[in-house]
This record gives sequence, structure tokens and C-alpha cells, in this order.
Amino acid sequence: MAATDTRPGTGDIRIPARAEAGAADARLTPAQNRVVWLLLAAAFVAILNETTMGIAIPHLIGDLGITALQAQWLTTAFMLTMAVIIPITGFLLRRFTTRAVFVAAMSLFSLGTLIALVAPGYEVLVAARVVQASGTAIMMPLLMTTLMTVVAPHARGRMMGRVSVVIALAPAIGPTMAGLVLDTLSWRWIFGIVLPIALVALGVGARWIHNLGETTRAPIDALSIVLSAFGFGGIVFGLSQIGVVAEQSTADSATGALSIVTLSVAFGVGVVSLGLFVWRQIVLQRVDDALLDLRVFRSLNFSLAIGQIALLSIAFFGAITVLPLYMKTVLGIGALETGLAVLPGALVMGLVGPIVGRVYDRRGTRVLLVPGTIIASALLWFYTTFDQSTTIWTIAVAQTILSLGLAMSFTPLFTASLASLQPRFYSYGSAVLGTVQQVAGAAGIALMVTVLTAVTASAAGAGATEAAAGAAGADAAFLIAAIASVPMIVGAFLIRKPADTPEAMPAGH
Repeated sequence: MAATDTRPGTGDIRIPARAEAGAADARLTPAQNRVVWLLLAAAFVAILNETTMGIAIPHLIGDLGITALQAQWLTTAFMLTMAVIIPITGFLLRRFTTRAVFVAAMSLFSLGTLIALVAPGYEVLVAARVVQASGTAIMMPLLMTTLMTVVAPHARGRMMGRVSVVIALAPAIGPTMAGLVLDTLSWRWIFGIVLPIALVALGVGARWIHNLGETTRAPIDALSIVLSAFGFGGIVFGLSQIGVVAEQSTADSATGALSIVTLSVAFGVGVVSLGLFVWRQIVLQRVDDALLDLRVFRSLNFSLAIGQIALLSIAFFGAITVLPLYMKTVLGIGALETGLAVLPGALVMGLVGPIVGRVYDRRGTRVLLVPGTIIASALLWFYTTFDQSTTIWTIAVAQTILSLGLAMSFTPLFTASLASLQPRFYSYGSAVLGTVQQVAGAAGIALMVTVLTAVTASAAGAGATEAAAGAAGADAAFLIAAIASVPMIVGAFLIRKPADTPEAMPAGH
């Protein structure tokens, strides 16, 4: 039997001695392989569920008799819950076993999906989204931490390539599936299709995921949880309200002024609480009791990679939110056709993910990140040329090439960032990565939708047709994404594969 490391904080998965030594054999044991595949399946279901909601919003407005502003809370409540829960996952993954965390996450997600399926009205549906998000927030950090813990350093790239498949395919299949369902069935069937898959994953996971290590018994700091909730929650809520403020200010000055006050208070509370949260963690991490240990940022490579991920999330999530709006408003393309247009790119991203992972394992980051970021940036600049005459085929080809650039960026960034840390910091690093993605993605969406709304309204006021005004607004929003992508090219030259860096994993020093 292989020697193992069961140190506190390693996430309750047994670490083969060969993983620490970096031996040539990188194969996982059957038990470890089952855990990885189950976590991948669970993450796929969670992301699939989330990406269907945007397409369903117009139908929910009609069926539930709610306003567009109320409908936005179906996504805002989800984002807020994610922002509150993800920072806590670093502690949860060290405090509880992998089996316990997985069962809790999938139980919450399944329960939320069931409530959404039978929800009698709007309020219950919002509550269901909160319960769903509570489970979803835990899945990706759990997956990342587990992969980093059980996989040998020289094989992590190919395993992270599997994560890229999940990240790519779920957002592509989600809108397409939602379009098909909504064209023929009720919106409830979106949850009805997801629920049995989630229940199967929960049942299989409860049966096959075993506890293969030790956990820590560190106390949880209640004040840190409160500060985290108000800090990250306030900032994400404020970001989600920027578009609302822009829309309401145009429609009604009094309502717009009230919205500005709400936004300002949310940001103020968020910034102050976040500052106090950081101070509290610095104090607690001296005795290893931090809710989110910030010593991960002592690794320069980790910090650079996280910064790159933040820029990528701003550009990527903002652009994929604006693109369907542009296709509907300017080109008059329906939900199903929009989903089919982005499907080839997602398939390419999923197919090349494992290949990118193998290249990372053998050649490091620069050979992937440099061309990947150049491709992504070039395509985002190309998006700024979209107008009323752009064909759906042009969009499909451009989205496919962009997806190739993203595939060459996500896998090396995920792997290099977490591999820069000592094993006892993997759970905290995963929590930071998830939090940054969530907040940066919310910022990108808020900024680009606000620009889209403002420029469209201005162009319409100047006498432009609806399609022309929509095209001007979309181009301005895409310009924000393109500008955000430029610094990524510089960062691509700075990030290294930790195994090739003498200063690797200094976070515990």
C-alpha cells in the first residue's frame, strides 16, 4: 500500500506518496478516480442549471406576472448567495470530509431544484434559487481542491483539462436546452430535467465517495462570516444594480435617484465590511484560524494568475452576456438559434481542453497563455465591428475561435495558480479563485450591460432605429471587453508553471 499524507488541511483525500515525489506514474486509484468523475458530473449539472436561467427570464415574466426588475432577482439572488458562500468554502473543505461536503452541496442543490420545479409563485422561486446557489457555490472549490490534492504535480494540467470541458460544455448546452424546452414545454421542465440528474449524482456520490484522510478541528469565526457576507454580498449586489440604475434613471428621475442611493449604500457597506474582513483574517491567520487564509497571496505566481483570471472573467462573462442580447435585438435571432450559434465554440473548447492540459504538463504556461490571450483579445476587438449586417455564421466562427483562445488560457491559469501553493492552502486558494471569478464576472456583466443600455438609449434618442441603436450599444460594450483583454497579453509572459519556478509555493513561509 502506498504511503500517504494525512496532514490536517489536505482536504480529506489521501495523497499518494508518488504525487508528492512527482514520480512518472500519475494514475489515480479507482477510489480517487470515482471522486474526480463524480465531482465533475456534479459541477456540470450545477453550471448547466445556472446557464438556462437567462433564456427563461422572458417566459417567467409572462407566466408569473412579474416585472423585468423583479425577474432580475432570480439571477441577482443566485449571484449574491454565491458571493457569500464561496469565501467560506476554504474553511469548510478543511473542517469537514469530502463526502460530507459533497452530500451537503448536492442535497442543497437538489432541494433547491425541487422547490423551483413546484414553486407556486415568484417569491418561492427566488427562495429556491438561493437554496440552489448554496450548493452550487461549494462544488467548484471542492472539485479544484480535490484535483490539486490527489493528482501528481506533473499530471495536473490534463486533469484540469477535464474541468475545462465542464466549464465549456455546460454553458453551451444550457441555453440550447432551454431554448428547446421553452419552445415546446413549460419553464418548469428546465428544473424537471436537471432534478433527476442531480439526484442520481447525489445517490452515487453518497455511495461511492469515501473519507480517505483527516480533517482539522479549527473553530469557525462567526464575525468573519458576517463580515464576508456583507463585504462580498454588498459589492456583488451593488454591481448587479448598476444596470438597473441606468435603466431607471432614463425612465424616471425620482426612481433613478432612489436606485443610486441604494447602489451607493450597498457599495459603501460592501467596501467597509470587506476591509474589516481582510483585517480579521490577517489577525486570525497568525494562529491558523482564518476563515479565508490570505497568506495565499504571498505567492507572486498565484497573485499574478488570479489577476489574470479576474481580467479574463470580466471580459468573458460580460461578452457572453451581451452577445445574446445583440443577436436578439439587432439581428432578430431567437433563443434556440442563439444557443446553436455558440455551441460549436463550446464544443471546441471542451475538446481541446484535455490537449491543452497535456501541453501544459510538458511545456508550461507561456506556450499556451501567450497565443491564447492574443487570440482572445483579437477576437474581442473583432466583436466591436459587429453591426446590423453581421451574419450568424460570422458570429459562430468568431465565437469558435474565441473559445479556442479561452481554452488555451483557462486550464494553465487554474493549474498554475493553485499549484503555486502549499497543499494545506489548496482549499483557501480554490475559495479565492471562485470568489474572484464571481465578483469579476459580476463586474464585467454590470459594466457592459450598463454601457449597452446607456449607448443604446442615447443612439435611439438621436433618431437611430432600434436595430442600429442596439448595434451601437453592443459595440460599445464589446469595446470594454476588448480593452480589458489587452493587459492579459502582458500577464501571459509573467506567469510560470510552478514546477519550473524555484520560488514555487512560498505561501506558507
